[in-house]
Amino acid sequence: MRYAITAGGGSVFGALILIFFYLAWVGLPLFSAAQIKVDPEHINLSRVSHPVFMSVDKHGQHVFTLGSLGEMSFVSRTSSPPDRVFRQADFVPQLFAASSSKEWFAMLGNHQQLIIGKPKFAYQYDAGGEHFTPGIEMLDISPAFLNMIPDQVRKFSFSADDHQVVAGFLNQAGELSILRYHLSDPEHVSLSRFHHLEAVDEMMMSPDGHTVYLREASALIVIKYRPDGYQVREVVDLSEGDPSRQVRQSVLLAGGESLMVLHSQGMISQWFDVVSHDERHLTHIRNFTVGKKTQYLLPDSFHKGFFIFDTDGRVRNYYAATKKRVFSGKLYAQVPELAAFSGNEKHLVTYSQGKIQFATVDLKYPEISFSALWQKIWYENYPEPDYVWQSTSVSDVFEPKFSLVPIVFGTVKAAFYAMLLAVPVAVLAAIYTAYFMSPGMRRKVKPSIELMEALPTVIIGFLAGLWLAPIVERHLVSVLMMVVFLPLIALLFGVFWFFFPEKWRRNMDKGWHAVLLIPILMIGAGLIYYFSFYLEAWFFQGDVRYFLVQYGIDFDQRNALVVGLAMGFAVIPTIFTIAEDAVFSVPKHLSDGSSALGATRWQTLTHVVLLTASPGIFSAIMIGIGRAVGETMIVLMATGNTPIKDWNIFEGMRTLAATIAVELPESEVGSSQYRLLFLAALILFVFTFFVNSLAEWVRLRLREKYRAL
Repeated sequence: MRYAITAGGGSVFGALILIFFYLAWVGLPLFSAAQIKVDPEHINLSRVSHPVFMSVDKHGQHVFTLGSLGEMSFVSRTSSPPDRVFRQADFVPQLFAASSSKEWFAMLGNHQQLIIGKPKFAYQYDAGGEHFTPGIEMLDISPAFLNMIPDQVRKFSFSADDHQVVAGFLNQAGELSILRYHLSDPEHVSLSRFHHLEAVDEMMMSPDGHTVYLREASALIVIKYRPDGYQVREVVDLSEGDPSRQVRQSVLLAGGESLMVLHSQGMISQWFDVVSHDERHLTHIRNFTVGKKTQYLLPDSFHKGFFIFDTDGRVRNYYAATKKRVFSGKLYAQVPELAAFSGNEKHLVTYSQGKIQFATVDLKYPEISFSALWQKIWYENYPEPDYVWQSTSVSDVFEPKFSLVPIVFGTVKAAFYAMLLAVPVAVLAAIYTAYFMSPGMRRKVKPSIELMEALPTVIIGFLAGLWLAPIVERHLVSVLMMVVFLPLIALLFGVFWFFFPEKWRRNMDKGWHAVLLIPILMIGAGLIYYFSFYLEAWFFQGDVRYFLVQYGIDFDQRNALVVGLAMGFAVIPTIFTIAEDAVFSVPKHLSDGSSALGATRWQTLTHVVLLTASPGIFSAIMIGIGRAVGETMIVLMATGNTPIKDWNIFEGMRTLAATIAVELPESEVGSSQYRLLFLAALILFVFTFFVNSLAEWVRLRLREKYRAL
């Protein structure tokens, strides 16, 4: 048996070590470094003119190029010859533009000629293997739209999708024409005109076509779409009054919400809309110091990051929200003339001196960093920096927000309110049961409470969410008054019983006083419930929830109060059982010796029994905390699972355990969210291990201290 017990203990210890290392093995790659590997081989372009637009497929095998003479070509790494013209524009293009997502391209001629299209990289599979079928999707431009294009256009920008086409044309006279039409109604074209724009250096349009940016030196004109047409919303000084911060380039990040501005003194600034006083304003958010060698910027395909290409061939990648430098390395002998990124962000293609070069990209997990997990971050569309957990969205250009602070806070909050109820009730009940209660009553009470521990927590969570939460909402005043007044009623009953006539008290067997307290508490609860309606009408205008909202205290039906009641009920048996055993196991000769020396039962309890039992009581409390921290189903079903950071007892929370249970089945294996959930499990594991270790250390110290008793 000794060998069997030793082997069992060793296997448990080994299992814990394996769990720890497995969680670390899955979670810690989040902090691994990005890699970009350039293929030493290159492709010479022999059949096309100088490219002005490029796009690469998701496999990094085929590249679409748009030449300055209008050639639309596909370059392949697997075919010979590698480049071939797929289509030639039927006019001589004068201007070129690309959508902010780099998905669509456009060519404009001198005589209201316009082509808008995007390359299609189609693959077919058969017994012979994979076959690449190139194609170009051309938009059918409405004649009414073409007829409204002004003459002598010197700059233009556009936005296109499956529903609408929006394009802005700036002519030599400084007149801007913004044309817009829906593909379902091609004959109805809306027109908005703006004048006196002779000095525009750059023009950009958001992917949805709702925002047009015009840059004149360091002044940015923001034009927004309204139901009655486009209007100038504001003019922003990108240099913020500093002459040394002249603007060289500006690009939109994925989604078109953020504007990245490259300044001449080697700095990049980020700007996006912030709501202030119910109005949106383009606001300076943060700066990146990158040096004066920066030549141009290239946004990521869907991450909120960007590439920097330096004049000496060095390439860097930054994640905008956290300012994390994801990658930095010298990849080329000199700066490429043109660069493009695949839609899956796995391939980078560059053009320089008639050659196309490929590179494989592995950015790892750019949105994960220490600051993203534990510090306030100013995200797009947020009024200020904050701790935010929002892992998924329906948008393809969604910016994941992975702050662990709200869910760690929610874990602590749920455990705190649960222990606030469970510790005093369980510990005091354990002391009374072990020290004051009669043996006959103890034999009935202790097994009954221990039997509560067998109740599945999913049942408790189910009842808390669907039964208890509505009751608490309807009778909030009653619940709060019971929490306050029921302990007072019990105390007053004890004082009353002390002054009760001795001959009547003698009729009650010693240790059965709690039986009398049960009907007293029931009557008190009934009176509190009856008078609470009048109190709510007198002091809270008949609705306590509306009263709380007036003072800025929000109320959710499934909140921390419900969790505290339900989870406290679930934790009470654990604490009670261990604490009661600790008190009951105090040697009887200690209490008898104290009584023989003239101490009262209360003095014996406080100076002898509790001190001796303190290691066990402390262990009971710490084990209860560990269970409350790791509880899943009660928190999952009894709260709104909202990752907010607020101590308000009337609002919900989200815990580490609930987050893992909800999101892990839906997360993509190997993704940032998937690995971060394992990291959250590791944090929960380490915290529980720390609590248990601390409990054991304190227990041993207390036992050593009071061993002399």
